[in-house]
Amino acid sequence: MASPEARERLADAMADAWRADLEAEELPVHEIARLLERSRVQIEEPPLLVLSCVVLDGAKPWPDKARLQGERDMFVQSLGAALQNLLLAAEERGLAGYLKGAPLFCQEAIRAALRLPAAWEPEFLVQLGYAAEGFEPPAREAIEVAEFMVER
Repeated sequence: MASPEARERLADAMADAWRADLEAEELPVHEIARLLERSRVQIEEPPLLVLSCVVLDGAKPWPDKARLQGERDMFVQSLGAALQNLLLAAEERGLAGYLKGAPLFCQEAIRAALRLPAAWEPEFLVQLGYAAEGFEPPAREAIEVAEFMVER
């Protein structure tokens, strides 16, 4: 998605879909404008923007809903693992990255804006680039494994 035109179509389509949701929530106009502008910047400015999609063409056609859902879940989880690996590889090379999950909420709008095949399910945007000079990520508290792991 290198072209500025494609990014603009994507930003417009996502903004239109999100605006409708925000207006339905009755957010103030100035708050909607602020959120949509921030989103537009996140789409139009990164040096590299990758749209990740799930395509279930290779999924096993199970005869029941439970296994069909399990098969889909495996595809989605595999995509998540691949995106994590992409972010780790980018960081190793000095790049900063960010996952934006907004495509999950406006898949049809994205498919139409980018003329994607109907079987492609937009999931995440991956923003990659070099961090601004002097940027430091926010500090995070130490994690106590015992607080979120359960041993049986």
